[in-house]
Amino acid sequence: MAAVLGLIVAEIVQVGDLVQTIVASVFGGIALTLVYSLAIWGFGRSIEHNRQGRSLAAGSAAVVGVVAALVVFAAVVLGIVVMASK
Repeated sequence: MAAVLGLIVAEIVQVGDLVQTIVASVFGGIALTLVYSLAIWGFGRSIEHNRQGRSLAAGSAAVVGVVAALVVFAAVVLGIVVMASK
C-alpha cells in the first residue's frame, strides 16, 4: 500500500531482533532467578544440616550454594560487560 501511495517506509525497529531480545531476556531472567533460589536453598540447608550435626550434608549443600552464587555473579558480570561493549 505504501508503494501505491508513493511513500517511503522506513524500518524503525527490526522486529526479528526485538523478538529475539525479548525471548532471551525472559529465559535469562527465569534461569537466573532459579539459580539464585538454588543458592539460597543451598545456604539455608547448609545451616540447617550444620545445626543437626550432619556435616557432610551441610558441606554438600554449602557447595551447591556457593556454586550457584558464583553462577549468578558471573551472569551479572557478563551482562555488564555485554552492555558496556555496545
